[in-house]
Amino acid sequence: MDYATVNDVFTQDFLDTLLPAERSDQFFEALYGDASEGAYDIRLEFLSAKAKRVVLAFNLTKRAGKCLVCSLTYGLPTVFSKHPLINIKGMMEQLNEKGVAVKNWRLGETEENSSSLHIIPLYLELE
Repeated sequence: MDYATVNDVFTQDFLDTLLPAERSDQFFEALYGDASEGAYDIRLEFLSAKAKRVVLAFNLTKRAGKCLVCSLTYGLPTVFSKHPLINIKGMMEQLNEKGVAVKNWRLGETEENSSSLHIIPLYLELE
């Protein structure tokens, strides 16, 4: 896959269809029984592409009046990898439908960018 194709596929609009904004509330509703208990919003964003590797990120942005640092984001890669609402496997199927053949994927460790933004990298190895 060339860089022009990557730019055509991995637009923010497309990433927002893979992980719609309302999914954050659905995730916290499932986790806590109340969406208002969520400390952050989750958004999938494109970080980089090189050869047969694409790096996306789950950006965890602190919600007003909440504590992102207190919300145990370091255990989230394991949770996200299996959670049906995050549905990474479904994301990979949608990418395949767009012509992006993902050979393997893995989540990195949570990175604390600031007290209001934590990032979980999603590494895609392409065919």
